[in-house]
Amino acid sequence: QVQLVESGGGLVQAGGSLRLSCTASGRTFSTNTMGWFRQAPGKERYFVAGINWNGANTYYADSVKGRFAISRNNAKNTVYLQMNSLQPEDTAVYYCAARLTLSEKPATGIPEYDYWGQGTQVTVSS
Repeated sequence: QVQLVESGGGLVQAGGSLRLSCTASGRTFSTNTMGWFRQAPGKERYFVAGINWNGANTYYADSVKGRFAISRNNAKNTVYLQMNSLQPEDTAVYYCAARLTLSEKPATGIPEYDYWGQGTQVTVSS
């Protein structure tokens, strides 16, 4: 059984930082694209950041460019999301996702990902 487990969420003041982690079990994702999405209350789930299999290619939603950084450690089967300069509008549940299709094409859509974590809450106070 494949599981993606996120951790690292919490409450932080505006301007602060958090690092989210997502660890996979049940299979290795070292050859797969991984992504982070977020969903605020009453809103749809949106793409935040993606990373190709070896970390050489990363891409971001415009709203987080320059503030967030995605990275991965394939030896640990873990992907990270470093979030800096957090703002109240970053408040959401953050989800990790894994894509089975092997492709170097950036994946920003929900249907492009096959496995999802349960999410971790990030709350930014003003």
